Amino acid sequence: MAGRHVDMNHKAVEMRNIVKKFGDFVANDGINLTVHRGEIHAILGENGAGKSTLMNQLYGMYTPTSGEILIDGKPIVIDSPKTAIHAGIGMVHQHFMLVQPFTITENIVLGMEPVNGIRLDMKRARESVLEISQRYQLAIDPDARIEDISVSMQQRVEILKALYRGAQTLILDEPTASLTPQEIVELIEIMHNLTADGKSIILITHKLKEIKAAADYCTIIRLGKYIATVDVNDVSESELASMMVGRNVNFQVEKPPKEPGEVVLEVRDLHGVDYRGVEILKGLNLQVRRGEILGIAGIDGNGQTEMVEILTGLRKATKGQVLVNGTDVCNRPPRVGFDHGVSSIPADRQKHGLVLEFTVAENMILQNFREPAFSHHGLLDKPAIQAHAEEAVKKYDIRPADSAQRPVGTLSGGNQQKVIIAREVTNDKDLLIAVNPTRGLDVGAIEYVHRYLVEQRNKGKAVLLVSFELDEILNLSDRIDTIYDGRIVGSMRGDEADENTLGLMMAGGKKA
Repeated sequence: MAGRHVDMNHKAVEMRNIVKKFGDFVANDGINLTVHRGEIHAILGENGAGKSTLMNQLYGMYTPTSGEILIDGKPIVIDSPKTAIHAGIGMVHQHFMLVQPFTITENIVLGMEPVNGIRLDMKRARESVLEISQRYQLAIDPDARIEDISVSMQQRVEILKALYRGAQTLILDEPTASLTPQEIVELIEIMHNLTADGKSIILITHKLKEIKAAADYCTIIRLGKYIATVDVNDVSESELASMMVGRNVNFQVEKPPKEPGEVVLEVRDLHGVDYRGVEILKGLNLQVRRGEILGIAGIDGNGQTEMVEILTGLRKATKGQVLVNGTDVCNRPPRVGFDHGVSSIPADRQKHGLVLEFTVAENMILQNFREPAFSHHGLLDKPAIQAHAEEAVKKYDIRPADSAQRPVGTLSGGNQQKVIIAREVTNDKDLLIAVNPTRGLDVGAIEYVHRYLVEQRNKGKAVLLVSFELDEILNLSDRIDTIYDGRIVGSMRGDEADENTLGLMMAGGKKA
């Protein structure tokens, strides 16, 4: 735990009786929060509980309907992010606010570019970015463009962007959602280094392990209301989970034994290049059968992203075959794979999973709008589409309960993920490719998603699970393939695998 740096006499941030309403909807209902200097303070709550809304008020994205904010003991009206930054507040949002065609350096210094006379001094900017990335052990390529880098690298850029602006209090909204276990350990070390420098960190996370590993105190919010603030040393993970969802949570998935059937997906000698044109897949082979979950364990950057993009038709392979029910769909459009039985939960829900401006109802039928159930003679059947969405909202507990007609971009990240899962499971295809399916979800929602993945497997579907959460891979997989340097380097039965062996293989060591 981080407690050695907390100055209990110095209140860095106080939020008193914060109420935030959107029309008749009360997102925050009288919430109190106190964060001391040098403290890591976790905020825990279900998806849609109001955590991000609360922090968006501290960062000036929203204005409280009522209540008071104090920084270093002084009342302040934070009416814009500019005011927040000036007051020493930095925020790393769950969904990144980066300019896709710009380089990493250009994004980090945007609005605070160093100048030489009247010219931008991009050489000095690049040096500053490299220096700060090295100081906080966040390795990046300063010249890479945002549109070409992974989700985890974009997360690093956002963290560096806030640090570059010299934040004294740093709000991290799900900062580890796309990081590997090793990167999470590094980030926690970085957070401890920051608090040693007298900075305060507000950590929004659903990961109870991380709260126990990193935080001093934790404030729990449920359905927009303040529940409690606890000393992290005094509570267990299961107690935190119960306070968050208001019931006991089962961390283990019930998975009856099942004999796998015929092969649904076969990948043969797959080769592919990354965004730089460098070969990253170097002859990858795998098989997924009916009635099994095949987990892919690996450290980010070993070809998982490129593999999934080839399997789902978003990227071309340079060589190899992707056979779905015996038909080669390699280098064919995504629609061909879908028609032959492929559905997917993508890694980047906003980029590849949803149309944010469309309603939840419209997003639920993106692939199926031509089907007779939803259209007649080229005209959409809006009542049928609405009814379909309302049923999914209820079945998959998508919040708020009236979200079917809301733009999906207005939902919390976890509820956006539920929309994708509801759609793909409802599509009822032979193969479900799930990439980090519980990224950004709370423990109650994770329990829900895991149950549905196992249910697909029990129904005789083939499930390919690609996840950076080793616990998730171990908990769900019937078989685990480890990917390293663009190849599958080992395969184990799920019930025989252990974290140490997998970790060693993931790092290029022992082979199974």
